Amino acid sequence: MEKYILITGATSGFGRAIAEKFAGGGYHLCITGRREERLLDVKNELEAAYGVRVITSAFDVRDKEAVKAALTELLAQVPHIDILVNNAGLASGLSSIEDGDTDDWDVMIDTNVKGLLYVTRIIAETMKKRCAGHIFNIGSTAGKTVYKNGNVYCATKFAVDALSQSMRIDLLPYGIKVTAVNPGMAETEFALVRFKGDAEKAKSVYNDVTPLAADNIADIIWYCAQLPAHVCINDLTVTCTNQANSFYTVRNADRKLPEVG
Repeated sequence: MEKYILITGATSGFGRAIAEKFAGGGYHLCITGRREERLLDVKNELEAAYGVRVITSAFDVRDKEAVKAALTELLAQVPHIDILVNNAGLASGLSSIEDGDTDDWDVMIDTNVKGLLYVTRIIAETMKKRCAGHIFNIGSTAGKTVYKNGNVYCATKFAVDALSQSMRIDLLPYGIKVTAVNPGMAETEFALVRFKGDAEKAKSVYNDVTPLAADNIADIIWYCAQLPAHVCINDLTVTCTNQANSFYTVRNADRKLPEVG
């Protein structure tokens, strides 16, 4: 039977890597994002490389009506969705709560929480009818441990953690798996978006560390998706070895070396 995976935020970072991983594994793709040109580039590249079907849909997950219209159109083109990866998310700004930009807050809440809900509401309903499916929610170590100036971003990722737990309970009678994957420091466009295009500031986040790569997260999601039907990994927190959680990080220069002699 043909398998279909729907990935939000598939134009870069984790989403792009997940798309390639699953295309390489023979899955047909439904990929979404705000940047239509990038979606088409991904489509052309993966169809040529792997011979799979790639359906694109450009919309902003913050727009409830756009989500509904786009997913309704998309679902009419495929027999079913086996896997949903709620990857669309971002951090915007980094400031103390009293200095926070309320526009940044709205963007993060609307994308990371409400956008995830809008997409899940529609796709989970189709999975429920089939009594089958697997939902992956991309959270963060920031949803496990709060850090200074992270306030609203951390709150949205704590919400993703709570939603993943409650989805798992709600969908349990229907055999639908829910897996939360919570990456730590990863070198994608994340920091560049957070610092609003300031490349130097974004690069400094990863100075003298070896961060996670997008492929690492794609490999983890692939592994979880290939487990037997009766096995579900509920929650994974993944960091590079420079990092213990969202608060504690050690730079390579400060790491201990083996004793000699």
